[in-house]
Amino acid sequence: MKLLRTIALDPSDTFVFDVAAEPGDWAVSGAFRFCDQDPAKLSGKDRSAFRSGFLGVQSWGWSTLAQIVPATEDERRALVELLAKQLVQRFGAPDLATAHLAAEEEVAFVQSLCTHPVSTLIAVHRSAGDGEVRESFRRLRLREGQRHGNAFSFMEVEDDIEPDKDLDLAKISAEPSQR
Repeated sequence: MKLLRTIALDPSDTFVFDVAAEPGDWAVSGAFRFCDQDPAKLSGKDRSAFRSGFLGVQSWGWSTLAQIVPATEDERRALVELLAKQLVQRFGAPDLATAHLAAEEEVAFVQSLCTHPVSTLIAVHRSAGDGEVRESFRRLRLREGQRHGNAFSFMEVEDDIEPDKDLDLAKISAEPSQR
């Protein structure tokens, strides 16, 4: 089986997010962290986390990229247990049984993203509209014969879903314009 772990190719996550995930942390989508917030009102680092962050389960921090890694059934079970505890302690889930069901669902979703080879990097882009949050995922692949290194020197992007043509990475954390 395969799951996701956070990866840091450079220190940018420490500048982009309030709390950066620790490299190697088990990762989930983390979109649930915004369920009680209006995405249109998010700004700065919170907006960046909403738009492009994977949640590191142990650190409760954000990562721009996650890497597909092999995992054992014991590691999967431990991830579900850890996420369930975090949902109770940090997110206010009513009890461990309820949190465990939600954690199982989150981890199953992560597994569904891991259809590509081990070491493939995954990026997320979230948007909100018509009262719902949409997530699209892209895989980033090493060029033939290369290893992970500098974030901007090694990747070929393969879009799994049509990209947001209006996405401007330089303005991703900028304040939304006032209307």
